[in-house]
Amino acid sequence: MSSPLRRALAAGLLALATVTATVTLVPTAAQAAVLPNNFKSVGYLPSWAGSVDTIQYGKLTHINYAFVLPNNDGSLRPVENPGKLSSLVSLGHANNVKVSIAVGGWHDGNDSAFEALAANAGSRTAFVNNLVNLVGQYNLDGVDMDWEYPDPGTSANNYSQLMQQLGSALHSRGKLLTAAVVSEGSYVQGVPTAVFGQVDWLNIMAYDGGSPHANYDWSIASVNLWKSRGLPASKAVLGVPFYSRPGYYTYSALVGMDPANANRDCTTVGGVQQCYNGIPTVTRKTQWAMANAGGIMNWELSQDTTGSTSLVSAIYAAATGGTTPPPSGRTGPITGIGGKCVDVASASTANGTAVQLWGCNGTTAQSWTVAGDGTLRALGKCADVASGSTANGAKVQLWDCNGSGAQVWQAQSGGTLRNPQSNKCLDATDNSSADGTRLQIWDCFGGANQTWRLPA
Repeated sequence: MSSPLRRALAAGLLALATVTATVTLVPTAAQAAVLPNNFKSVGYLPSWAGSVDTIQYGKLTHINYAFVLPNNDGSLRPVENPGKLSSLVSLGHANNVKVSIAVGGWHDGNDSAFEALAANAGSRTAFVNNLVNLVGQYNLDGVDMDWEYPDPGTSANNYSQLMQQLGSALHSRGKLLTAAVVSEGSYVQGVPTAVFGQVDWLNIMAYDGGSPHANYDWSIASVNLWKSRGLPASKAVLGVPFYSRPGYYTYSALVGMDPANANRDCTTVGGVQQCYNGIPTVTRKTQWAMANAGGIMNWELSQDTTGSTSLVSAIYAAATGGTTPPPSGRTGPITGIGGKCVDVASASTANGTAVQLWGCNGTTAQSWTVAGDGTLRALGKCADVASGSTANGAKVQLWDCNGSGAQVWQAQSGGTLRNPQSNKCLDATDNSSADGTRLQIWDCFGGANQTWRLPA
């Protein structure tokens, strides 16, 4: 599925077993996720990792079992761990979750079988027939094609013919056809636009790229690239990683090392910076996808935690608009340098609106609730460090309250407000008290531009 080698992932999971707690849940007959506007929450489950009993079926809409591999003549290699697949289908269907078989994967970069079978009409037909039979044998809901990757040109044309034939065969039987596709680069052209009409959606593997790994802006640009080629927004499903680069540490292992890692995107392990997507970024990506795409996909489910730090739960909460209700607290203006008030620019409630200094005017844009959970709330939203950044100069904005570390502010002696995730303080940029001065985070030093008077 993703470019991390299967052997490396398996070895990494084994090596990290000592630091990763495994929690076994008893599956219940809960309903599957019902998400607005047919929004999809798709998770991959590998044959070699994870248990079907720990999956949060009630927060997913689709699961892809990875992988079955093709041969040059269009035949299929045996399904790995077939009992696991059968159990996954049973539990998935009991919870109204659709289960597909993922075909291919990275496979050490060896796509020679796909190249051979797609180039020949007879082997294409055999491949389609064998997949249809496999879907019937395991009572699956569809196929997720994961050819990594068809080349532009002849290979792309063969891929298009294969997908047309496979789509016709599956859709005529009421089954799904999806595909996993690359995030950027020349291989994007290996998927002709004609394929867009054959698939129910594309799972865009927006990871293994960007610096830091799979950061927000890079990931959104990956989806927009596909949309710019004509892919409908409803068929664009944004992939998020449940692991770090460069070391391929699972998210669950990183949280096991330090629970605070759940609210970070990078942490240092053994002297090496590991970057991934924590709860704030996954939440932010989901919120973007709700407005601009068709769903969120993850690689992969065995790498998630359970409980309050679960990324699957964060996706579900963001997709359903779930937020923590504001605890009771003091409400009124917050004043800072020059006697100016903390203000929401133009009294806008849009996510990303600047939090700034402005002359005190008694409006709702300057009425802040200092809540018991450490948040600062105005106009129904929270003061938030953009992108969950921990860097000096990261701007403070208004955002949907999501319980992340980017939205926690702790009052300190001396009047500073410290964000514990970054260990930095709320700061008026450039020591200015001018109207419109943006608020940011900066190393705490207790200057006048970091001293705040909270509501009485």
